Amino acid sequence: MPRVGIGESDFKGLIVRENYFIDKSLYIKNIIDNSSKVALITRPRRFGKTLNMSMLKYYFSCTEKDNKELFKGLKIMEQDEKYTSKLGYYPVIYITLKDVQDSNYENMLLNMKTAVLEMYQEHRYLLDSEKIYPEEKEKIKEILFCRENEVDLKNSVRDLSKYLNRHYDKPVMLLVDEYDVPLQNAYVEGYYDQAVKFFKTFYGVTFKDNPYLEKTAITGVSRVAKESIFSGANNFKVYTILDDEFSSDFGITTEEMEKVIEDFEIQAEKDEIKKWYDGYTIGNTKGIYNPWSIINYLADRKLIPYWVNTSSNDLIKLILKNSTTVKEKIEKLLKGEAIEVKIDQETIIVGIEKNEDNIWGLLLGTGYLKVVEVVDLQRKLYKVQLTNYEIQLLFEDIIDDWFRDKVIGNDLNTILKDLITLNLKEFEKKFEILVRQMFSYMDVGENTAENFYHAFVLGMLVGLKDSYYVNSNRESGTGRYDIMLEPKDKNANSFIMEFKVLEDKEEKTIEETVENAKKQIEERKYETNLKERGFTNITKMVFAFKGKEVKIETY
Repeated sequence: MPRVGIGESDFKGLIVRENYFIDKSLYIKNIIDNSSKVALITRPRRFGKTLNMSMLKYYFSCTEKDNKELFKGLKIMEQDEKYTSKLGYYPVIYITLKDVQDSNYENMLLNMKTAVLEMYQEHRYLLDSEKIYPEEKEKIKEILFCRENEVDLKNSVRDLSKYLNRHYDKPVMLLVDEYDVPLQNAYVEGYYDQAVKFFKTFYGVTFKDNPYLEKTAITGVSRVAKESIFSGANNFKVYTILDDEFSSDFGITTEEMEKVIEDFEIQAEKDEIKKWYDGYTIGNTKGIYNPWSIINYLADRKLIPYWVNTSSNDLIKLILKNSTTVKEKIEKLLKGEAIEVKIDQETIIVGIEKNEDNIWGLLLGTGYLKVVEVVDLQRKLYKVQLTNYEIQLLFEDIIDDWFRDKVIGNDLNTILKDLITLNLKEFEKKFEILVRQMFSYMDVGENTAENFYHAFVLGMLVGLKDSYYVNSNRESGTGRYDIMLEPKDKNANSFIMEFKVLEDKEEKTIEETVENAKKQIEERKYETNLKERGFTNITKMVFAFKGKEVKIETY
């Protein structure tokens, strides 16, 4: 049985240890063929980006010895001389920004110095080069001892490319991994403007009119708006998961998965593996599996979520804070439905929680959603769904954490347990606390009650998913919302809920709002559907809102 290397992102280490490797070496050919001077490729987290960048490094690097053995038997070596001649040809600069993050700007800069230090350490032989001037060697030493100032830090990549170009008399290949981690973290932690100012200069100096570079490959999860940090880059091209270029270079394709199934003799589990970990679409390539999940499954043979949380989830929790329409659509996604949205892949991080187009672009780019239909390409309209069963569970966990950490002190599960066991007095008491706490967390305004309603429905969808079908149906423009809780066990308690906001023109007191809601339940005979299907234990509930005040009546 082949050996699996969990968490092995160094190409050389993986090959030398003879760990299982899905041959993605044609990515090298695609990079060579690509006409862009700077290619930014965005893919979901844990999708093989770092391994692929490591592979590029070992292939192109002229400082590595005997790398030809690493690529023996791989597809790239079957290509013509245009490609094989590039093996060991270029000086390579490799830098990863995955750890350039912290709670404040000063610590972020320290982490950036560490990343640059590691980049320079690979080329400390330049200190012995006769082609490097004495004052340049002093600058190299300053970086090796982490004593450089902020200006030198911003110039570090360009300076190193100049030194390498002169030392080898060849242009330099630049590889930048996880470029967007610092900016996403900076936004969550509150120092985004400082971070943008730094990286705009850093990338501007690195790319703009840099004569020492042959080509640059950049990877990350999201496509940050070009004007934010790449305004000075020339011949710059972005390839997102909506583009065909590089579509089969990341993740595990259906064809590759067939070989994995055969090599590991897991034919009997094929359908369940597909349900859990398949579903990604990149460009026109459909049926892509999550490589991180597959590798972990191959190691322990358990069908569980492996796609662990990262900082990108902090942005998703921020999104959940205020947007009513987003919460409404997330309800549909959690029910397995497709929603039609506008996708903007050029993420503007500032204010992302208030910009729907950016929200759906972020969720698509980070792998939570898949495109099931292109509705209107010119208007960027797509139908999307949650990617697979693993993502469904992870999304539920994010919502559950959001409730627990940010919204309520009471455990939502205890509130829901009081409800379904008809411990209604206790439910009402806890629910009123929930309303006060959630309203204080949300922005106060005309949509506050609407926000609360959708947040509560999200909580029910997660908290009751094993025992209830949660059906919600918002009636726009009237402030009335219906919820029906249908138990999977017909002998259990079922519920009809009416949420109603006091309407100043028609109602003077919250008691009038309660009576109007009860009247609506009876006149529209909401319980008919449940009764016709054999449900007898039906509880009707009215939730009336007046500002932050709530009144509940059960009958």
